[in-house]
Amino acid sequence: MENLIKEKWTEKEYLTYIEYLKSLGEETYKNFHSKLTTTQYEILGIRVPLQRKIAKYIAKGDIKSFLENSKNIYYEEVMIKGFVIANIKKKDLFLKYLEDYVSLIDNWAITDGFCNSLKIVKQDEYFWFCYFSNFLKSKEEFKVRVGLIVFLNFYIKETYIEKIFSLVDEIKLDKYYVNMGIAWLLCECFTKYREKTLNYLLKSKINTFTFNKTISKIRDSYRVSKEDKEYLNTLKRKVQLK
Repeated sequence: MENLIKEKWTEKEYLTYIEYLKSLGEETYKNFHSKLTTTQYEILGIRVPLQRKIAKYIAKGDIKSFLENSKNIYYEEVMIKGFVIANIKKKDLFLKYLEDYVSLIDNWAITDGFCNSLKIVKQDEYFWFCYFSNFLKSKEEFKVRVGLIVFLNFYIKETYIEKIFSLVDEIKLDKYYVNMGIAWLLCECFTKYREKTLNYLLKSKINTFTFNKTISKIRDSYRVSKEDKEYLNTLKRKVQLK
């Protein structure tokens, strides 16, 4: 993999890299992952730990020319591209590529893998909280989910918890992966800040599907007491039949 560290990527070298990715695909894993993930990109079947390793080597070289030669055809190609961007620690360079990359995301797996890999967030916590807060206002399903999963990975803290609740209540986009992202985020909030999250849930404005899915996720957690699980079950909202 040392040959992935380049001073400058050319289109020819990038096409060679694509052929290398194709050679790493496993048919069994491809079939398995295809059942878990709906995407417009062709899946090769490369396991995530190997993708991260590839990205780590690429990030040691010239990131700019690598990103500028990307083709965005294969699922793993797009995911590795995200891991490379997530390794960027310079704010201006990260911002240069972030929005365009987020526009490529069309599934939960790329979203979650990218968000939990970000290196830059801890450098200026408050700036990035404000920046990703704006993602929650988007009309794009996976852009909103990016904001939610960034919060989940980096911002479930005393400083931000109440603001997270307020921002979640303001989300207008009723899409499946947004709703599931909210449920997962609130579940993690409950395990770390039980009282605050419970108080929020009792007055929450989130829709019935998301509210009930949040309750289910919390009840599935091994970090929640039996008594809390029983109580939370009584809070489930009745689904209104159309």
